[in-house]
Amino acid sequence: MEMYDLSLIWAVILAFSVIMYVLMDGFDLGLGILFPFAPDEDARDVMMNSVAPIWDGNETWLVLGGAGLIAAFPLVYTILLPALYLGVFLMLAGLIFRGVAFEFRFKSKRTRRWWNAAFSGGSFVAAFAQGCVVGAYIQGFETADRVYTGGAFDWLTPFSILTGIGLVVGYTLLGATWLVLKSEGHVREWARGLIPKLLIGVLVVFVIVSLWTPWIDSGVFDRWFNHLQVIWLLPFAALLCAVGIYMATRRHREGLAFLLTLGLFIFTYLGLLVSRWPYVIPPDYTLWDAASAPESQFFILIGVLFVVPIILTYTAWSYWVFRGKVRVGEGYH
Repeated sequence: MEMYDLSLIWAVILAFSVIMYVLMDGFDLGLGILFPFAPDEDARDVMMNSVAPIWDGNETWLVLGGAGLIAAFPLVYTILLPALYLGVFLMLAGLIFRGVAFEFRFKSKRTRRWWNAAFSGGSFVAAFAQGCVVGAYIQGFETADRVYTGGAFDWLTPFSILTGIGLVVGYTLLGATWLVLKSEGHVREWARGLIPKLLIGVLVVFVIVSLWTPWIDSGVFDRWFNHLQVIWLLPFAALLCAVGIYMATRRHREGLAFLLTLGLFIFTYLGLLVSRWPYVIPPDYTLWDAASAPESQFFILIGVLFVVPIILTYTAWSYWVFRGKVRVGEGYH
């Protein structure tokens, strides 16, 4: 295969890995953000037990995406790591805090409130940092001769802060719809009552980001506004998902509300990616500028094509095995 074809294949694989991570780990982070607002400790137990069998497997997609990125597009690491070092560090620190708190909370008694705070704080920091990184990617990076030339805090701007807040609210909505799907009684009713408010918050941020993004770069503006584009179907589909979430919640269609929230994330992220295509390091470097040698891409691709079906299989199996409601007093631990 030519480098052009291999780079396109890798772009699809990496985009798929990112979307799978966001979908699979998003509701887990959302539950952590909701933790301080839970009605009681029983509700927190249900929240954690609803994801206990599956949460650590969800982050497999983050590892796969990170490893695949350095193998297929090494220039991305050369430029993006210096540009996003602090943001990525905050994200990883948040994930570590929440991971440790997840395990210790089940065993602790006197210090449980501290592990609750660590789990919630780590979830918030990780989600906010991820959103800021997405915003920084949309804005682009200052580069010269394939080297990052910007400052350490260029990733933290009003736009990236907005996308960080938006992802926090979006993950919280995803966590609420997941909890409605997996819980009963007062826990489910509490989570259901949050969904309309969170949905409004997501839509407000969605509209502001959608209006702001085309003005960041003239190329993005041209892509969206110069003439009618098929890509306008993406925000339209996202809005349809939002309407569907509201209707499904009112009609107590728990599974449909959760699936439509996943759809809302998918169409929103695709819209953001399309805004910058084919620049993997906007605004200067395309996929092919950042690609490794075709031989390297092909060699790693063989292994990935074996690994991805295995990950999909055990992920689907774990969700199937631990399907059903989580009740107060019952759980995985």
